[in-house]
Amino acid sequence: MNAAIAIGVIIVAVAFAVLVLYLAQTLKSTQRTLNNVADTLEGVERQVEGITTETTLLLQKTNDLAEDVNHKVARLNSVFEGVEEVGDTFNNLTRSMKKLSNSISVSSEEDVEKATEAVKWSTAIMNIWRNRKS
Repeated sequence: MNAAIAIGVIIVAVAFAVLVLYLAQTLKSTQRTLNNVADTLEGVERQVEGITTETTLLLQKTNDLAEDVNHKVARLNSVFEGVEEVGDTFNNLTRSMKKLSNSISVSSEEDVEKATEAVKWSTAIMNIWRNRKS
């Protein structure tokens, strides 16, 4: 019975040793996997830092561009206001020219009537003068 217990203890010891060996291999494999994961995460972290830097630069350039566009739009607003004022001035000038033209037209019609009347009177006077001389 001592021999059976000894053989049982030896079998348990061998089984335990085999279990420890497989467990050690599994732990080493797990360690390699975790090292690979850590390396991968470091690479991803570097890429994220690069993307963050590029994004920050892009955002800064976008803000600068938006500021430049706003500045140019403000300058264009003053140009459009000037063009509007020129248009208003031309409208006023056109209205004044129409009034002047109408005034001249009315005056010339009155002058034509006066001239026609003067011609009629002068013709009448000339006829009277001729009739008296003859």
